[in-house]
Amino acid sequence: MIISRTPLRMSFVGGGSDLPEFYREFGGAVLSTSIDKYIYVNVNHKFDQGIRVAYSKTEEVQHVAELQHKLVRACLNYLQINGGLEITTIADIPSKGTGLGSSSSFTIALLHALNAFQGRYITNEQLGIDSCKIEIDICNEPIGKQDQFAAAIGGFNLLEFKSDERVIATPVIAHPDTISHIESNLLLLYTGITRSASELLSKQSEGLRTNQQKKMNLKKMVDLVYLLYKEIQNNNTSAFGEILHENWQLKKSLEGNISNAQIDTWYDTARKSGAIGGKILGAGAGGFLLLYAPKEKHPAICLKPIKFSFEQEGSKIIYYKPN
Repeated sequence: MIISRTPLRMSFVGGGSDLPEFYREFGGAVLSTSIDKYIYVNVNHKFDQGIRVAYSKTEEVQHVAELQHKLVRACLNYLQINGGLEITTIADIPSKGTGLGSSSSFTIALLHALNAFQGRYITNEQLGIDSCKIEIDICNEPIGKQDQFAAAIGGFNLLEFKSDERVIATPVIAHPDTISHIESNLLLLYTGITRSASELLSKQSEGLRTNQQKKMNLKKMVDLVYLLYKEIQNNNTSAFGEILHENWQLKKSLEGNISNAQIDTWYDTARKSGAIGGKILGAGAGGFLLLYAPKEKHPAICLKPIKFSFEQEGSKIIYYKPN
């Protein structure tokens, strides 16, 4: 039996610059962190040569090609695994369409467990590379690269997306009190709305191909990434909320469906109650609303936020007992 554990992630500034329509021309950057909410994948030998996969539904088939779950099918084909195994998954929080990068975390967790199942060690950086290949190249998802590397590597990082397809992760280095202060001021609220990130990102990509102003706005978001990175490393957290707010206003200009009247109302109400800035995580239009506010203002904004912490480990094998 093999069990892998892979964190979800939250992106603060620069989301969208990891789309190829942008980074291949300008280079992209995102400031993000992995969090202590995880996706677990369990892989075990099956007594026969069939395949059993249990997620929100259960599939039992004899051949990989019969699997409906396209990410599982793609991963098994990629690693040339034909059968004789069971795969089960567990997520700490709702993991579909919520803006925490769950699809990429699942793909990484599965790839990590399957490599261990084959008796093969794989680096976390290679997990990010292989996950991009699975999701973007094989499954043709119109997504970027930030989720894969944020979840695979773990930690609080500046992720840079180079025009030659390289992804460079640089840790945010600051005094522990600085990081703790940022964590304590963040509020994570579930909107109850799920959506298709692929559809939203496809529209954003189309906008970047045809609208020069949207490219310029995304360039401003990348500038904010480096500004926030510098401020945090100088142990200055005073600008964190305002930079989040400015980034969110620019983000909404990339595609009309990134926000809606309900989300705008929630956000404006939170700002009136003491929040300095925030954003919808992920592609937008639902999922989790992240807010930055002085801790003493939190009760006036929300009574029951989702509790979380930053995490540093990234994807890992937490149980390894090969047959």
